[in-house]
Amino acid sequence: MTITEFLSPVLALIAWSMVMLLWLYATRIPAMQKAGIDPQEAADTKGDWKAKLPKGSNSPAENYNHLMEQPTVFYALMLFAAATGGQSSLLNMLAWGYVGLRVVHSLVQATFNRVMVRFALFLTSSIVLMVMTVLEVMRVFLS
Repeated sequence: MTITEFLSPVLALIAWSMVMLLWLYATRIPAMQKAGIDPQEAADTKGDWKAKLPKGSNSPAENYNHLMEQPTVFYALMLFAAATGGQSSLLNMLAWGYVGLRVVHSLVQATFNRVMVRFALFLTSSIVLMVMTVLEVMRVFLS
């Protein structure tokens, strides 16, 4: 497997994050305009301006934030594996599974936003990431 093939899931999740960023702008800006919210109000991250937004219009923004959190561990793990000779079909398959779960999580959160569905997807993707981590730890420290 080439390094490009191995790291393709990383690029896919980065690209998906950019899709969510566009979705964030496409929903939040019109919602803020419709609600008469001055953009300067958004500087107060704890302010009540979000409560003025129509229901669901903030979900893509929240999901984009989520894509900047746990996936950073995924990126680091994949780059570590690539840099240290850890490319394997199993790790690549798990990486694609992680990406797929995160995309579905995004779609759920940005559309109908059922918390228990999101939680199940998040938990499953977290388990996949943990398995990936354990495999790398075993490869590095037990080989």
